[in-house]
Amino acid sequence: MLRMPAWPLAALLVLALAACSSAPSQRKPVNPITRLPPQTKPVPPPDKMPAFGSDEFNRIKDAYPDNPPDVSQVPEPEPIDEPRSRYGNKSPYTVLGETYRVLPTAKGYTATGKASWYGKKFHGLRTSSGEKYDMYKMTAAHRSLPLPSYVRVTNLANGKSVVVKVNDRGPFHSERIMDLSYAAAARLDILKSGTGKVRIEAIDPAERRAAQQQESGTRTAATPAPAPAAPPAVAVKSFSSDAAAAAARFFVQVGAFSEPANAAGLQSKVVELVYAPVTIASEGDATPINRVQIGPFPTREDADKVSQIIRDNNLGTPIVVTR
Repeated sequence: MLRMPAWPLAALLVLALAACSSAPSQRKPVNPITRLPPQTKPVPPPDKMPAFGSDEFNRIKDAYPDNPPDVSQVPEPEPIDEPRSRYGNKSPYTVLGETYRVLPTAKGYTATGKASWYGKKFHGLRTSSGEKYDMYKMTAAHRSLPLPSYVRVTNLANGKSVVVKVNDRGPFHSERIMDLSYAAAARLDILKSGTGKVRIEAIDPAERRAAQQQESGTRTAATPAPAPAAPPAVAVKSFSSDAAAAAARFFVQVGAFSEPANAAGLQSKVVELVYAPVTIASEGDATPINRVQIGPFPTREDADKVSQIIRDNNLGTPIVVTR
């Protein structure tokens, strides 16, 4: 049996207003689950989905996707420094009699508790941050972490862990501390049980990059240099080639346009699909070419995975470039 789904902030606020107009105020903490209508209706097709937050919408029971894909290879988001989203960071905010505060920073945050997940019912709808919820991406909802934040979630029952992007609010249940996307829950192996005890650890993008660079330098230093097998001139050439390969960064180029507006239009679509920087690189003076590129990625394999996502969504024929 699926767990009772977490309710996005907008839906809960609608219910809160309705409750306030028909019931006396309560001083003790309330459990939002007691204010929700019975959830018995199946998830309808997207074109017949009732208005978000309406009573009819709230009576729909969340569900697994109809044809669950293999999400074992879905890439984890690369933590990056980015400003807070325009939406979803108001503090304090109140939902059904409970007041919550958004943390000033995610740095140093850790917590242990029960995590649940949400799926088909919310797929394609807007999250609290304004992004579309995609149950096949590695995302999560949290009550107090700034949006967006990046955290590592570890299933304490089996040791499996994933990195997710926190871009939504919820779950508003006292016994649960996080709502995971379908893909993240699948990777942690908590789909069948509906919930699982997890440890949440916030990731600081700058510290993560510094640690990765230090680890890379340590591995390089620990690897003995091969004995020269050629005259010095050849040895110098070989060293230069190795240095260039080590410094190469991989980008996925989605398209190239002479019109900046066309490049910007494609960029806005790609941003909805991937959790990596999407930039427009302009080259040339008289008639510049505007290239829409995703990255950088540390390995060719990471770039290839993102290329497949672009192809699957019919956004062109991407190519992997280095610079």
